[in-house]
Amino acid sequence: MNFICFDLIMVKIICSTLTKMLAKSYPILLLVISNVFMMFAWYGHLKFTDKPLYSIIFFSWLIAFVEYCFAVPANRLGHQYYSAAELKTMQEVITLCVFVVFSVLYLGESISINHIIGFILIFAGAFFIFKGPF
Repeated sequence: MNFICFDLIMVKIICSTLTKMLAKSYPILLLVISNVFMMFAWYGHLKFTDKPLYSIIFFSWLIAFVEYCFAVPANRLGHQYYSAAELKTMQEVITLCVFVVFSVLYLGESISINHIIGFILIFAGAFFIFKGPF
């Protein structure tokens, strides 16, 4: 009987821990989705230079609306677990990661060593926001 009670307590603790871990990662997932839409809203039109600017702006705003539908809940939910500075830092790191994939796969651009060094320095800054020694 004691073993069953102990097992139930352990299951409850494990489930509670997993639930919190998932809840903390949900805003990150929403930020990633938001950033994919953001890349297309801000940079997707670069492949359509023959289209009039007013139509590009209109369609970019439509895409940006979808982006906001993910970003705003991500920040609202995320603020339960992270500070505003941590959320902004995550946003920037996610933006860079999504941008690299987007620019290589969609725009066909290459990433230079200068870009990589710059990104590493930005990631170092993110480290200090979350785990810095000060």
